[in-house]
Amino acid sequence: MQISNYGNFPSTIPVIIEDEVFMYPFMIAPIFITDEANIKAANKALEQNDIVFVSCAKNSQEQKRLKDSFYDVGVIGNIMRKVALPDGRIKLLFQGITKGKILSIESEDPLQALIEVIAYKDYDPDKINAIMEVLREKVTNLANISQFFPPDLLKTIDDNDDPNRIVDLIASTLRLKKEQSYQLFASDDTEKRLLLLIDLVIEETQTQKLQKEIKSKVHNKMEQINKEYFLKEQLKQIQKELGVDKQRDEEIDQYYQKLDTIKPFMDKEAYKEIKKQIERLTRMHQDSADANIVQSYIEWVLEIPFGKFGRKKLSIKNVQKQLDSDHYSLQKPKERIVEYFAIRELLAQRHKSDTEGKGTILCFYGPPGVGKTSLANSIAKAINRPLIRIALGGLEDVNELRGHRRTYLGAMPGRIVQGLIEAKEMNPVMVLDEIDKVGRSMRGDPTSVLLEILDPEQNTAFRDYYTNFNIDLSSIIFIATANDISNIPAPLRDRMEFISVSSYTPQEKESIAKKYLIPQELKKHALKPTEVSITPQALKIIIEKYTREAGVRNLRRSIATIMRKCAKAILEAKHATHKIIISPKDLPHYLDKIVFEIDTINGEDKIGVINGLAWTSVGGDVLKIEAIKIKGKGALTLTGSLGDVMKESGRIAFSVIKVLIDSQDLPLPTKKGRKNKKEPQEQIYNLYDIHLHVPEGATPKDGPSAGIAMASAIASILSERKTHSDIAMTGELTLTGAVLPIGGLKEKLIAAHKAGIKKVLIPEKNYKRDLDDIPQEVKQEVEITPVNTIQEVLKAVLL
Repeated sequence: MQISNYGNFPSTIPVIIEDEVFMYPFMIAPIFITDEANIKAANKALEQNDIVFVSCAKNSQEQKRLKDSFYDVGVIGNIMRKVALPDGRIKLLFQGITKGKILSIESEDPLQALIEVIAYKDYDPDKINAIMEVLREKVTNLANISQFFPPDLLKTIDDNDDPNRIVDLIASTLRLKKEQSYQLFASDDTEKRLLLLIDLVIEETQTQKLQKEIKSKVHNKMEQINKEYFLKEQLKQIQKELGVDKQRDEEIDQYYQKLDTIKPFMDKEAYKEIKKQIERLTRMHQDSADANIVQSYIEWVLEIPFGKFGRKKLSIKNVQKQLDSDHYSLQKPKERIVEYFAIRELLAQRHKSDTEGKGTILCFYGPPGVGKTSLANSIAKAINRPLIRIALGGLEDVNELRGHRRTYLGAMPGRIVQGLIEAKEMNPVMVLDEIDKVGRSMRGDPTSVLLEILDPEQNTAFRDYYTNFNIDLSSIIFIATANDISNIPAPLRDRMEFISVSSYTPQEKESIAKKYLIPQELKKHALKPTEVSITPQALKIIIEKYTREAGVRNLRRSIATIMRKCAKAILEAKHATHKIIISPKDLPHYLDKIVFEIDTINGEDKIGVINGLAWTSVGGDVLKIEAIKIKGKGALTLTGSLGDVMKESGRIAFSVIKVLIDSQDLPLPTKKGRKNKKEPQEQIYNLYDIHLHVPEGATPKDGPSAGIAMASAIASILSERKTHSDIAMTGELTLTGAVLPIGGLKEKLIAAHKAGIKKVLIPEKNYKRDLDDIPQEVKQEVEITPVNTIQEVLKAVLL
């Protein structure tokens, strides 16, 4: 189609403004118009000869139809078809014919301008062909890396000889800015157009290379992300089809969040193990048995309070005040506890490591009910840390402490880790109760685990079998309790410092009852001090005759029994108007029966009966050791549920007495027990069988400290001399007749004091080293006499 078919130019024709891009002469393209001015211009063109001039707006946001709001160049063409669309727009099918330029605006309603056709200047064909070769090369390079050049466009460029046509084809394909398009469009110099287009192609090539490189990197990363995303989505869909709900995904997200929160406070190995198990859980089906095991593991280990510590500042004044408030007497244990925390406080003040403080494990030992565990309670209160009690009595399975391996059904962490979880802090006060009663079986030896737990060199990396990673236990304050330290293995004893918490005297029990037990039980039973009162005489009888213990546990129970009956009486209005006073005559009504802990002496001197002193797990006791002689051949019979050591003590005592008889250091009767006066003295022990018995035969007894008492009983029965009923004794005897020191002296002397014993014989070494530990009231009322040999013992006891 030729422009000459539409008349001569310059000519006045309607003008349509295209907002987005420049139109080119070779184009047949739709134009969508909504602007009223464009619609009027299109209608005007259709009324005349369908010819119209299409230009491009300088600013697509500009709505004014002024000369400077659009470019002065454009395409002259005809409107092939006009269609009104449902949305109110007008669609024009436009066919470009040639380029034109606006000479002047003739009218604005509708917009019409005087248009002339742009004619290109003459050019040198050889020079233009050389430039065209360069352009084709650059375009080919661009086409290889750009998706905007269709393959048939390159063929069209190669087949076309018109350079201006080629420039328009390439320019229409490139994504040029409006100003760049205008420079190419408006120029009539073919050479300048070609050179400008080459620069634009080179610039676009560099841009496309950079974009391609960036896209390649982004694509690889996105491909990986998309791959993971699609796989996860597929997994979710599969799980959904199998009945797995969204709650599990939320739980796993919470596990990851919690793990990231505690990551700074935990070991790398621990973080790696927990993360590994969470990732493993994500790959498992929810209903599988392994998934439940793994989920239980994750929930357990995420509850361990990594990074959480009790931060209250240590103060020995607070510790001392709390101990004095909660416990009466116990001066030495309280003094040692204050020293323990004094070291920690001093280290903290001087900003030094806490190695010394962590290196000491305290172990309170003594009879039941004397306040061992309550001392630990007071320590926890004083330093404001949680108290965790781990009962070791009868523990045989090593996995109870170290944890069960997750391969076993019902596996769970050990008691130490469970204690940390319960405390919600990494530095609680942890009481290892009854450490002397740990058992040993085919399931292992728990004491070997306690060696690691209580050793400051090892417990910084304690490995629990269940968690499968190391946990630092060095911040825990470990306190052990025991009744009999001889049952604790030697390596374990070596890791602890033992503090004796011994028996209370009757006077101390009375003070404890008045200051602590009675007020506490009144409060527990909702009673007021003005409603119930226990007289001192009644309290003394309760202590002496209704309780059998070294501590005050049964005393508390007896007081609680009285309080219960008083509460019942008040509710029944029997004592609504006056105070209930418990006197000695009222005790049979409130308490069941009298329990004689220690038989008091009856003042009758007898032959063959000796007061021995013994240490038991519930305190000291007075043992009546009895001996009789029966005609026989010098045999020795021992009864009374005696242990091997005590039986050996009996045989040693018999041998020592034989030696004394042979050496005539023990005078014998001249008539009784012998066939005639001429019978040699040394033969008397061969004429009789000796039966030695320790009463309460059902109660097991053992230990070497009854040696001198057994020897005194045998000496009394063979010499037929009575013994002092108000004398008791304790001491180990050797074959040479020496008296060796014993243990548990304080408890034994308290028992003697309770029984009304006036004089006690003890080994001289005990007299020198242990007398400071004996309560003052005991020393005042009991004569304590040191002995070195069996001769001294017999001289004091035999009448």
